[in-house]
Parts: sequence; structure tokens; C-alpha cells
Amino acid sequence: MTHKVLIADDEPNIVVSLEFLMKREGHQVLVARDGAQALATIRRERPDLVLLDVMMPMLTGFEVCQQVRADESLAGIKILLLTAKGRDTDVAQGMGLGADGYMTKPFSTKDLAARVRQMLGAQA
Repeated sequence: MTHKVLIADDEPNIVVSLEFLMKREGHQVLVARDGAQALATIRRERPDLVLLDVMMPMLTGFEVCQQVRADESLAGIKILLLTAKGRDTDVAQGMGLGADGYMTKPFSTKDLAARVRQMLGAQA
């Protein structure tokens, strides 16, 4: 089953590698370059999973996550925060805002692909 995955990151090199990986895994890929664009895309496209960077222009990933979780019509969307912010307090904040998962950069593409399969498998 093809899933719709939104990659929300302002770093072009990361977007390119994540886009390649998700397409190779057989997913339909959407891209947002800042938090406001990510939120608009989530509301319009209803992706199955959002790979969400925390540090982005306009709205942070934390703010996007909080707004998605506040909207009951978006309840089924999985959110995996991908960030260089790896302190325990950052992880606790992200999970406390309703993220379904948290991975710190740098991460291996193998680990990310496995995590995405696991998160989307729970939905199928």
C-alpha cells in the first residue's frame, strides 16, 4: 500500500535524501520548506506521515505538531520529529506535544526507513 509522506525541512540536502529514500520505499512524497507551508500541506493533503524538522522558518516543528494535534480532523496523521535537538528536554517536549516519534540527526537512512515502516504498518 502506498502511503502519502510529507517531508517538512528547510535544508535542501536533507529534503533530497529523504525524498529519494521515501520514494524508494514506495511512498508518495510531498515537500514543505517551512513550518507554515508544512501546516498548510498537512491540512490540504492529509498525509499518512509527516517527517517534521523542529528548527524551521515561520513555524517550528513543535508549533506545527501542536497545531496538528489540536485539530481533531487531523488526528490520524502520524508525526515523526527529525531534529538535531537531542536533549532529553527536547525529546520530552516533542513527545508531550503529541509526536508519534522522535529521531535525532544525524540518523541512518536504514534506521529511518525501518521506523517509517513500523509507524505506517501500525496504520494499515
